Amino acid sequence: MAMKNVRVNSDAELKDRLVAINRVTKVTKGGRTFTFAAIVVVGDGKGVIGYGLGKAAAISKGTESAKKNLFKVPVLNGTVPHEVETRFGGAQVLIKPAAAGTGLKAGGAMRAVLESAGITDVICKSKGSSNAHNLVKATIAALAQMRDAYTIAGERGVAMDKVFNG
Repeated sequence: MAMKNVRVNSDAELKDRLVAINRVTKVTKGGRTFTFAAIVVVGDGKGVIGYGLGKAAAISKGTESAKKNLFKVPVLNGTVPHEVETRFGGAQVLIKPAAAGTGLKAGGAMRAVLESAGITDVICKSKGSSNAHNLVKATIAALAQMRDAYTIAGERGVAMDKVFNG
């Protein structure tokens, strides 16, 4: 998963979203010690997104970690440029573009990631594990694979009309 980090000017435009929180118990001689682990997604709603995992002071550490791992997702008219299927661990995700007005057809952890990226019209399916951590990572990996026509034209060194017409 080759993600390119993006430098964002202001933290005010990033919104963080708590996807999942897990209470962890450590049993010691002195009794039980409770800590928390959280996965947080941050995005500006315009295509910049990142995720982070925080333990102990979970939410704030997760947010800081997510702000360090931001990357740009191509969003075309509120949807993704093409279909992609990816897996991470036991979670497998399928993301397909949809017509305007369809809405965000995704559930749980995938919905949080896509809303943070600013994607409004897409059809998604998750197969396999419903573990929130793996679903977030698989969705992020799928979005990192997305390339728009301008990027493809630049990589090939051809004009835009050659990309569309072959």
